[in-house]
Amino acid sequence: MTHTPLPAVTGPVAPLLDGLGDRLPGLRALYEDLHAHPELSFQEFRTAGIAAARLRDQGWEVTEGVGGTGVVGVLANGEGPVVLLRADMDGLPVEERTGLPYASTATGTDPDGRTVPVMHACGHDVHVACLLGATAQLAATRDRWRGTVVAVLQPAEEVGGAPAMIDDGFLDRFPRADICLAQHVAPTPVGFVGTRPGPVMAASDNLRVRLHGRGGHGSMPETTVDPVVLAAAVVMRLQTVVSREIAAAQTAVVTVGSLHAGTKENIIPDTAELMVNIRSTTPDVRERVLRAVERIVFAEAAASGAPKDPEILPFNTFPVTVNDHDATHAVQAALAEALGADHVFTLPRPVTGSEDFGTFGTALDVPSVFWHFGGADPALFRDIDPASLLENGIPDTIPANHSPYFAPAPEPTLEIGVTTLLAAAAHWLTGPADHG
Repeated sequence: MTHTPLPAVTGPVAPLLDGLGDRLPGLRALYEDLHAHPELSFQEFRTAGIAAARLRDQGWEVTEGVGGTGVVGVLANGEGPVVLLRADMDGLPVEERTGLPYASTATGTDPDGRTVPVMHACGHDVHVACLLGATAQLAATRDRWRGTVVAVLQPAEEVGGAPAMIDDGFLDRFPRADICLAQHVAPTPVGFVGTRPGPVMAASDNLRVRLHGRGGHGSMPETTVDPVVLAAAVVMRLQTVVSREIAAAQTAVVTVGSLHAGTKENIIPDTAELMVNIRSTTPDVRERVLRAVERIVFAEAAASGAPKDPEILPFNTFPVTVNDHDATHAVQAALAEALGADHVFTLPRPVTGSEDFGTFGTALDVPSVFWHFGGADPALFRDIDPASLLENGIPDTIPANHSPYFAPAPEPTLEIGVTTLLAAAAHWLTGPADHG
């Protein structure tokens, strides 16, 4: 691949990067191995075992099985701040189509007992490799920083694994962080980083909607209440929530990602089930969208003459991810010093994807900062000004997260991901005197 050369890394992070070049081939091999062996949420046994073994080899105090399959490493290095660094580990039920030599052919069993393909379609393999690279550097450069680092390898980010770790006594079992830091690889040019103070990722509400009809023979629909037609009406009507009930200046997304009904072409079933995903960035918009979805589901059921009210069951709800203002400005300055100011951008609005990382900072009542770093070949963006991506979004020719074609370029993405984690952490770990 090609990439824009980055300036030599400067600032407090530079001493923490000594020896990283020698470590990169091993990180590349680790990344390819993780990519080829993804695991579904709360099933990350192999990944967790690899992470735990690596941390132990580096000299970290390691606890396994936190919140299910989570791994926590602690490295105490004298008096100083406690910095939490987090990476998520789970893959997705997606069949990989990248054609890479290390592409996944793995399968897993989903919560409904179905065998599904599994892929690291969201880049969590990148996150794990970058964090383990950063932990190796921290262990090897202990004479150049002071404090304590808590490395969190989190399970099940896609379905809310952070609360599971909190519920498993995380707050009492490990040193209480003064700052929580995390990052996410994005389908933007490698070498570029984006974040913002305040809301940075949307809230996510997931609903399982069960519609009730009255089944019968496909040749006599007049004797039935067809839940397939009812489901279709609901799906179409839900498309009006954002377009007709949310102001253009506000942000919301309503997606029906799953619709299941019936077993045979000539049998009208009794029920249909929808899986609905809602994204919002303010409490007011969230409440309006949820009310609208409920109203439409019940109204369409009534219009169809459904014999029984629909059931709406919430699950896997994520709050808005909010970056602390002061800490975010500090991280942006540290990243700009490390990568160059022309490689660090302030996002104009929250990303409509969602994250449960903010659960750590909220539970600990400390600041947190979350940022996105590019993992796509800049050659794909040759005629696009990186700054224009902030306003116009990613071209639809670029595979995005959750796509079966999503494949971050390992080089130099891994090197940059290690650098960004360490640069952000160095703001706290190297002490005020080292900030000039």
